[in-house]
Amino acid sequence: MSATATTTERTTLNAGAFKAGDGAYLFQLDQLSAIEGGPGYSTAIGSVVEGIRTQCGLMRKARGTGARPHSHPNEQWNYVVQGRLRVNIEGQPERIAGPGTLIYFPPDVIHSTVALPEEDVVFFVVKDTTHGIAGKAADGTMSGGHYDTPASS
Repeated sequence: MSATATTTERTTLNAGAFKAGDGAYLFQLDQLSAIEGGPGYSTAIGSVVEGIRTQCGLMRKARGTGARPHSHPNEQWNYVVQGRLRVNIEGQPERIAGPGTLIYFPPDVIHSTVALPEEDVVFFVVKDTTHGIAGKAADGTMSGGHYDTPASS
């Protein structure tokens, strides 16, 4: 069974997300309508499904784009399905995460991820429902996602 119209009629934490339960238990994430994963600080877009205690989504970041430094009060897991991300987590060295990598972002820790320029990135995200899917940019401007600038020749 796929998500039906009744799943969007129920209240969700995130506008445009789908609600699990009450007959909606299986979801084709790549076929559901998409929402912005971090409006104002990230280029991530994808489908989001909410349960009682967790929310998850299948998100995409176009090559060379991503999230500016931001944080949120809920913890987050990202599992990279396709492409590679440059990952920065406050207090940790920058790392590159490719397919099969699981990334953990603790609550209230500033972090950012940017798709490398070679290809789009697809990742599965899971967060608890103590806060919505989006966070807040560290600089407070909420002025748009991060775009890589190519190195000059």
